[in-house]
Amino acid sequence: MLDLFWTMMIFFLWIMWLFLLFRVLGDVFRSHDMGGWSKALWILFVILLPFLGVLVYVIVRGHSMGQRDVEQARRQEEAFRAYVRDAASSGSAGSVGGSGTEELARLADLHAKGALSDEEFQQAKTKLLA
Repeated sequence: MLDLFWTMMIFFLWIMWLFLLFRVLGDVFRSHDMGGWSKALWILFVILLPFLGVLVYVIVRGHSMGQRDVEQARRQEEAFRAYVRDAASSGSAGSVGGSGTEELARLADLHAKGALSDEEFQQAKTKLLA
């Protein structure tokens, strides 16, 4: 039973190591404050001396690594919100978009003021929604 525990522990640590290694390599490529040569040197360091290279990278650039993760998440959130705003403002096929909604509100206002009869309002609304 103890052998199974140690095997699982080693397997778990190996998976964690691979995860950290790929996070570091991804961060090296994502970093905009490093030039091409410094990126190449970090990659060589991580490949030739993997444990030491990853440990030194996390110590030296770990804080900025977290900042880049937060910045990327913020950019993705902004892009998603912009996409949703754009999709919501353009409206879907068959529905009333932003200008149609404004037109419908204007018709309702004219109807409430008495400028349009009930019959005219219904005809204009049907035409607008069709």
